[in-house]
Order: sequence, then structure tokens, then C-alpha cells
Amino acid sequence: MAKAARAAQAWRTYKQVTTPGSPGLGTRLRAIPRMIGAVARGRYPGMGRSKLTLMGLGVLYMISPIDVIPDFLVLIGVADDFGVFLWLTGSLLGESGRYVDWERRRVTAVPS
Repeated sequence: MAKAARAAQAWRTYKQVTTPGSPGLGTRLRAIPRMIGAVARGRYPGMGRSKLTLMGLGVLYMISPIDVIPDFLVLIGVADDFGVFLWLTGSLLGESGRYVDWERRRVTAVPS
């Protein structure tokens, strides 16, 4: 069931990135460092520090040699890392798209 949910999230992320008028993949990827900085400084209200912390923990889990399910159990051990990767990718791309939209609204709202 969880695998299907992760696959569905990956599909939704793909659809968001390819929707006309939506920020593209390159724009979203370039926005990630700015978004992380804005969230860490409390300047972006669209995402809390707790979600940023969860994303950081997801990165640590993927690069850590210690796993909940060891990688020597080939199919199952790699599947948990891949599931975290799908969640992290979907979350980062989705959040960075919302961040780019928020940045664009802020720029257009600034009086000249």
C-alpha cells in the first residue's frame, strides 16, 4: 500500500512539473537552496521547520550505512531507501514549486 502511495506521489509531482504555467524542473531545482534558507530563517510561511527537518532526516537516512531494513536483503533493503528517495524528491519538488510561486507573487506585489 505504501509503495502505491509513493508511486502516486511521484506521478503527481511529474504532472505538476509538466503542467503549462507551472515552474519547470530546472526552476524548481534552482529554488531549493533559496527555499531552505528562507525556511531556516523563518521568511517563508509556506513550509515549517519541522518539515525541513524531516527532509534532512530523509537525506541522512539515505546516506547512512545504518538502515531499518539492511541493504543486503537486496529487494526489500533497497526498496525502503527508494521509498524515502521518492518521498523526498516529491516533497522537495512540490514545495520548491510552491516556493517559486510565492516568490513570484511577492515580486509582483512589491510597489514600484
